[in-house]
Amino acid sequence: MNNQALIQLFIKYIKNERQYSENTSSSYQHDLLEYNQIIKKHAKHHSLLKLDNSDVETYMTALNQKNDEKSTILRKVSAIHSFYHFLMQNEIMKHDPFAYIHIKRHNIHLPKFLYSKEVVQLLKAASHGKNKQLSYRNILIILILYDTGIRVSECVNLTLKQIDLDNQIMLILGKGKKQRYVPFGNDAKGMMQLYQEKTRLPIMAKYHRHHDYLLINQNGRPMSTRGIEYILDSVVKNTSLTMHVHPHMLRHTFATQMLNNGADLRTVQELLGHSSLSTTQIYTHVTKKHLLDNYKQYFPRS
Repeated sequence: MNNQALIQLFIKYIKNERQYSENTSSSYQHDLLEYNQIIKKHAKHHSLLKLDNSDVETYMTALNQKNDEKSTILRKVSAIHSFYHFLMQNEIMKHDPFAYIHIKRHNIHLPKFLYSKEVVQLLKAASHGKNKQLSYRNILIILILYDTGIRVSECVNLTLKQIDLDNQIMLILGKGKKQRYVPFGNDAKGMMQLYQEKTRLPIMAKYHRHHDYLLINQNGRPMSTRGIEYILDSVVKNTSLTMHVHPHMLRHTFATQMLNNGADLRTVQELLGHSSLSTTQIYTHVTKKHLLDNYKQYFPRS
C-alpha cells in the first residue's frame, strides 16, 4: 500500500469510526499530505512505513525551516502520532518512528474575547449594511455565535428542525455527532423571526431552494464557515475595532462572560460541548486576568 492510500485509509477511519468533523478531518489530511511531500522530497526513505531516525529528523528540520509556530508543529506531530498509532493498531506497522519526538507545549495563551460594548459595535455595524435584507442575516449570525457560544461549523449546519423558537433552545450536533441543547436569548429569537420573514423565505423562493438550513447566502444556498468569516471581516471594517474578530472569538466571549457573571464551570463546559473540563478551564485564566486588570486599573494602591 502506498503512502497516499495509507493516509486515505486513516482519514476514512477518523471520519467514519471516530466521527471527527469535516474541519478536523481536513486538518489531519492536510498535515499528513504535507508530511508525505516533505518525506518524498527530502528523506532518505520515501515509504512512510520504512522511516528511520534520520528521516524523522529531516522532517523536523524542514518544519523548523518553514518557521512554523510551535503550536503548529505540535499539531502536525500529534497528527503523525495518531496516524502511526492507527497503523500499529491495524498491524500495518510495528512501531511509531516519531515515538521519541516530544515537543513541550507553549505557556498558556489566553483566548481573546470582546467586551459587551464591542459586541454592540459589531451589531450596530451589521445593522447598517448596504443590503438591508442581508443585514438581518448578518445580525443574526453575530447574535447566535455570541448568545450560544456554538462553533462556527455548528452554526452553518443549523437547520430549522433543530430550533425551538417557543422555548428558545436549539439542538446542536457537535464534534463526534454528540448532541447538546443550548438556549438563546430574546434578541436572537426576535432576529430569527425577522430574518425568516424578510430574508430567508424571499431569497429561497426567488432561487427555488428547498433545503432546511437556517443560514443562507445571497443565492439561497447554505452558508459556509468561510462565508461567516468574510461577513465578520466586513462588519469589523465599519467599527472602531482594531483586532481581527473571528467567529471563535465570539465563542470565547460567550464563555468568558458566562463565568464572569457567576456561571459554574460544568454548565459552561456543557454549553460549549467540551468533552473535557480541562478544555473549559482555560477560561478561568481569562476571568482571573480580567479581574486583575480591573483591580490594577481601578484600585488606587494596586
